[in-house]
Amino acid sequence: MPVLETDRLILSELKPEDGPFILGLLNDPDFLTHIGDKGVQNLDDAVHYIETGPRTNYADHGHGLYKVSLKDGTPIGICGLLQRDNLDDPDIGFATLPGFRKNGYTLEAAKAAIKDGFDRFNYKRIVGITSKENDASIRLLEKLGLFYEGMVQIDPNSEPIQLYAIHFS
Repeated sequence: MPVLETDRLILSELKPEDGPFILGLLNDPDFLTHIGDKGVQNLDDAVHYIETGPRTNYADHGHGLYKVSLKDGTPIGICGLLQRDNLDDPDIGFATLPGFRKNGYTLEAAKAAIKDGFDRFNYKRIVGITSKENDASIRLLEKLGLFYEGMVQIDPNSEPIQLYAIHFS
């Protein structure tokens, strides 16, 4: 059942049966480089990730990372709003399989997720975080209307990252 729908995409809650897709996405070299290793090495890890990450967020906050699929049902990525303990505002998160990048799909999905955050959840501010080396994510955040606010330290064991934000108008 779709949570959000756009002209070309369906965003739906991740389920345990999405394990094979998540296993592939989270082990994509770009995911590992720019987002990090989530410790998902096999199908059991992928199902555990879905249950303890996205599905917990749906239950606790009413939203989370959704599976992004083409209208024909092909899963191409994840996108949605995350509530992080170390950020005051919800954070737009996204990742797309290599074969589906540079088609505007991630922009389309992220616009829908941000609009949903403002409309359904009445958020006044949504943020995005990225490393300063992740040019593709920086460009996407700027296309979404987020503005650079500065560097933040959200993980004491990692380098500071860039914080972008958009305010409801």
